[in-house]
Amino acid sequence: MTSPRSLPALIVVDVQRAFDEWEAAGKRRNNPDAVARIAHLLTAFRQNRAPIFHIRHEGTKPGSSFRPEVSGYAVKDEAREAPGEPVIVKHVNSAFIGTDLESRLRAAGIATLVICGATTNHCVETTTRMAGNLGFDTRLVRDATWTFDRIGPDGEKHSAEAIHAMTLSNLNGEFARIVTSDEVIAAFAAR
Repeated sequence: MTSPRSLPALIVVDVQRAFDEWEAAGKRRNNPDAVARIAHLLTAFRQNRAPIFHIRHEGTKPGSSFRPEVSGYAVKDEAREAPGEPVIVKHVNSAFIGTDLESRLRAAGIATLVICGATTNHCVETTTRMAGNLGFDTRLVRDATWTFDRIGPDGEKHSAEAIHAMTLSNLNGEFARIVTSDEVIAAFAAR
């Protein structure tokens, strides 16, 4: 039997309603099935009694879509935490800065992290880089994260797909192993 300490932990980053509001306002994103994939991962981790940590971004700047008093701060229903699953609130891009995430993971003997959420090139990327640098065996789930189109400093428009692909390329091998949600779920069956 596998001990809970040898199971990977799922880190669900910022799956909050602000992103729905951005889309409704006309921002274009990639990976339209990402939230459904996150829901599948949550089900698999719960069925296998593997640890889950929910990360919430709490904006501090005026006008932030993530301020606790505005509708965008709320978690999307598909990614809502179950009783007993910790919610860790952060104020910067990394889930490790200004939080007790690392100490919780170390205290639980967790060595492997599976990261999903939003957005690929912001909080997911920053959390993934730090997880790798902190020595965790990190997996980033490519089909369970997404981002939005952006305008670069030169005024050029970059598609969400290109930004997502480049972020995964930058992280692959050095900071994390890039995987799919099906691969993560299949790993439970293989135990």
